[in-house]
Amino acid sequence: MTASAEPGRADVPARYTIVLHPGPPAEPGSEAERDRETVLRTARVEATGALGVSGYPRYAGEGVQAEIDPETRTVEAVTVDGAELPFGWTAGLAEDARPD
Repeated sequence: MTASAEPGRADVPARYTIVLHPGPPAEPGSEAERDRETVLRTARVEATGALGVSGYPRYAGEGVQAEIDPETRTVEAVTVDGAELPFGWTAGLAEDARPD
């Protein structure tokens, strides 16, 4: 099932699971990469039907608001509980998060 965030766009997924990790991306196989695998929080977000400031569809749920590029599956903007991510945290999509 897809939601249309803008008229004529039926290709926007209805929901995603956002995963928050500590720290920036690290070199493959490094200790920092293993630490980055730690999940600090997840949130299931649903399409709001609006476009965000970035121009990508806006999603919200479980205290998280995000703008996600559906083509690259990149989280372009995100707030958690009304605030920016804490320094060093990164947001991505769950690996098994396929468009619904």
